[in-house]
Amino acid sequence: MAETVLYDSDRFVATLTLNRPQRLNAITPELVGGLSAALRRAQADDGVRVVRLRGAGRAYCAGYDIAWGAAVMGETDAAGPWDPVADYQKMREFVDAYMSLWRSPKPVVAQVHGACVGGDTDLALCSDLIVCALDCRIGYPPARVWGSPTRAMWMYRLGLERSKRLLLTGDAIDGARAAEWGLASEAVPERELDDAGLALARRVALLPANQAHMMKLLVNQAFEQMGLHTTQLVGTLLDGAARHTPEGVAFTRAAMEDVWGAVARRDAPFGDYGQEGG
Repeated sequence: MAETVLYDSDRFVATLTLNRPQRLNAITPELVGGLSAALRRAQADDGVRVVRLRGAGRAYCAGYDIAWGAAVMGETDAAGPWDPVADYQKMREFVDAYMSLWRSPKPVVAQVHGACVGGDTDLALCSDLIVCALDCRIGYPPARVWGSPTRAMWMYRLGLERSKRLLLTGDAIDGARAAEWGLASEAVPERELDDAGLALARRVALLPANQAHMMKLLVNQAFEQMGLHTTQLVGTLLDGAARHTPEGVAFTRAAMEDVWGAVARRDAPFGDYGQEGG
C-alpha cells in the first residue's frame, strides 16, 4: 500500500507531499494520519526549519473523500439517533490534526495547484504562507449543503465581506484572485509553482529556527485572542448540524449511491466545480 504522505528534506526544508493522486488527494483518516506522522518527523529533525506542503498529481487536494464520508455517516446514523457531541468529538480529531500546522514551531508553506476545495482548504488556511498556481481553484462548496468550515479560518484570513462572499455562495476563486485578496503570498504559472514554493520556504529558512518560531507565535497569538478557538468550536458543531439537515441527509443518501452525481446536482445550478456549461 502506497504511503499517503511522502517525506523529503533538503537544505533546511522538509517537503510533505499528499500522495493519493488517483483520488485527487482527497482526505481520509489514513491521509490525515500520514500527514500527522510526517509533520512529527519534521519537528523532530533539527536540520529542518521550514515545512513545505504540496499535493501529488493534478490537484493539491479535493477535500474530504465524499464516498468515505457518506459511508461513515450512513453507518453511524443507521446505528441509532445522531449524537451531536459524539459527532463533535470525532470531527475535533480532524480539527486538531489540521491545527497542528498552525501550532507547528516550524513555519509551514502550502503550495497549491489544481483543486483546493472543501475540507482540504484548511490544509492551506492553517498553514502560515500560501503560494499558488494562477489557475488553481480555492473554495468551499460544502457551504451549499453538507458542511461548515470547522477550522473557521476564512474569516480570519479574508475578513467579513470576502469570507461571506465565498461562504454564502460556495464559489471558488483562482490563484490570481487569492493573491489579490491577500489569501496567498503570490500566484505563479503552474509550471513555476514548485520552484516558487521551494524558494519561499528556503527564504523563510534563512531565519534562525528560534526567531522564526517567535515571529509565528506573535502573529498567531493576535488571531487567537480574536476568538479563533471559540469560532472553531461553533464551526465544528455547525458542521455536524449541516450534515443532518433534511438537505444534508438527502445529500448523504445520494452520495452513497452515486458520489459524482450528487456533487454534480449540488453544483450544476452554480455552473462551477466541473459543471460549467452543464
